[in-house]
Amino acid sequence: MKLYIVNAFSKKKFRGNPAAVVPLLQWLSEDRMQHIAAQNNLAETAFVIPEGKSFHIRWFTPTVEVDLCGHATLATAHVYFNHLGYDESRIVFNSKSGLLSVQREKNGSLTLDFPVNNPVPADMLPAVVEGLKARPVALYSSRFDYLAVFDRQSDIEKLAPDFRILKQIKSRGLIATAKGDEVDFVSRCFFPQSGIDEDPVTGSAHTVLVPFWAGQLGKSRLSAMQLSQRKGWLDCELTGDRVLIGGFANTYLEGQIYI
Repeated sequence: MKLYIVNAFSKKKFRGNPAAVVPLLQWLSEDRMQHIAAQNNLAETAFVIPEGKSFHIRWFTPTVEVDLCGHATLATAHVYFNHLGYDESRIVFNSKSGLLSVQREKNGSLTLDFPVNNPVPADMLPAVVEGLKARPVALYSSRFDYLAVFDRQSDIEKLAPDFRILKQIKSRGLIATAKGDEVDFVSRCFFPQSGIDEDPVTGSAHTVLVPFWAGQLGKSRLSAMQLSQRKGWLDCELTGDRVLIGGFANTYLEGQIYI
């Protein structure tokens, strides 16, 4: 079967977040999909089947299936638009997080349309402070992750987490964020609970980050950068109960796997 690896949220090779995409005609067993994701050893592998005029998408890390993934959805749309002859400007996916869509823009970028995930204030957790080796100014919780807020971008850049401690936090993971120097906000995302110590660029985290920073900065259109080693750039907008997350993607690999 076909397999693609796409770098999401970057125009450049070796930047952004690489995701594997496996188009299918019918589902494989969950065990088989998990084995393929573990073999790929990327943050996410997306599996997709046709479903009427739309598609159904599922995402697997090397160790678990997750309910929502932004960069692998962007990568999947890129594959259909650029390699599989999908000629509409908008593609719709059904998922464990409901209906998701991706719009192909005139400049070649892609825009995710995802549900908002509003964060709520939370009590500070010792594992957050000990795991990050730094104390955030505030902590929030969301449907999937905790959100740790810091004063400045340099605080995020200097983080050197102890992933053994962060893994003890009962959530999908931990997002660290601060106001940006050159963009509206920056972030880093740590998911040792899901088999990914640091995710290079995390689309789903921005369903939390965008409503938070929209409230803090008093505007709905926001620019963002994820400060992983590979880095990624996102253009975001809060529209009611949805978040629009835009970025570029580029193909790294097109091949075949034998199972």
